Order: sequence, then C-alpha cells, then structure tokens
Amino acid sequence: MKVLSVNVALPRLIAWKGQTFNTGIFKQPIAGPVMMRQLDFDGDRQADLSVHGGPYKAVYAYPSEHYEFWRKELPGIDLPWGQFGENLTTEGLGEADTHIGDVLRIGKATVQVTQPRVPCFKLAAKFQRDDILKRFLQSGRSGFYFSVIAEGPVAAGDAIERIQQDENGIAVSDINKLFNQGTDTALLRRVIQLEALPLDWREHFAEHLAALEHRSS
Repeated sequence: MKVLSVNVALPRLIAWKGQTFNTGIFKQPIAGPVMMRQLDFDGDRQADLSVHGGPYKAVYAYPSEHYEFWRKELPGIDLPWGQFGENLTTEGLGEADTHIGDVLRIGKATVQVTQPRVPCFKLAAKFQRDDILKRFLQSGRSGFYFSVIAEGPVAAGDAIERIQQDENGIAVSDINKLFNQGTDTALLRRVIQLEALPLDWREHFAEHLAALEHRSS
C-alpha cells in the first residue's frame, strides 16, 4: 500500500447555477514531502468548515483504483490525481478492506480512519453536472476520511502501513451500504456502538434503526 499523489489547494471562487462560492475541492498534486497537520496539510484549506474539515475530516483519501471506473463512466473528462478533491491518492487501500477505526502509518504521520465521504454540491459544481452526486454515492467508491493522530511529512511514493485493525471489523463499505438505505438491523446495532465513527453518523443510523424497528413492529 502506498501514496501515489499528495494533493492540496487553497479555496478559490467557482460559479454554479447562478451562485458564486469558495471551494477547496480543486486539489493539485504537489512534489516533495508535505506536512500533514492536525487539521489539514500545509498549503491546503477547506472553504466551508461547517461541513468540511475538522478533526474527523482532516485528510481525505481516494483509491487510485477507482479512476479507471470513472474514466469509463465519464468519457472525455480529464481525470488527473486529485480530481475528486482528495488529499491523498492511494494504492492498495479499498473501502471493503479498510475499517472504521483502523490506524495507519502514512509516511511519517499516523492517522485513524473515521468515515466515508458523502459528497456535497461542490463536487457537482466542479464537474459541472448534477448527476455526479447520485452516481458517486451509488458507486460505493466513496474514499475515506482520516483523523490525524501524529503529524508528520508525507510524500508521493510513501508506504501506507496498517498498524492496527479495529476490532469491530466494520468496513467503510459497510457504512456506505447502510447509508444507501441499508436494512441490516444487526449491522446497524453494531454501528451505532462504534466509537470510532463520529457521533453525527451514529445518530443518523440510530434514527434509521428506530424507523426500521417501528415499521416491523
């Protein structure tokens, strides 16, 4: 497992559907080691901190393996590393074998997997197409966010090492399936007890579980 590209960007203005707003989604690959900090990489910023960034969304990683799928889905669109707004384009990490709560060493930094990505309208604005949000969610190719346990420099080519697998064994792909209206009540009960998953996710799934149980009673 390794890092193929480190991508950063400062917020810039973009127009979409008659509105102009700031976004940090236009990540560009950067050469050389870059410091991964508690809340972001040096040279990287999120524009709207109410929905982006913070300790549980400090770093966003996206598997390079998904790019081939998107090149077929979106013919004629240039897809360089960083196109989905990820800080790290990775090789060898996937949603099915990456667990919420896993601890990884990336370069000289240490991170913990916290949650999948649910895209906001800014992804649609970047691609200038409405359908990308639904297609992104339905594809299951979400990528995942990290919290930063120990800061350190990270560069393209650095190894990614899983130094601790979460004992609950709940994969990012499990969260994606549940979010897309999953009905596995046994898994939902496990997920709402998953401390490594941020509270807003657990509350969402608790409400979903309650609704399912109400319907079946």
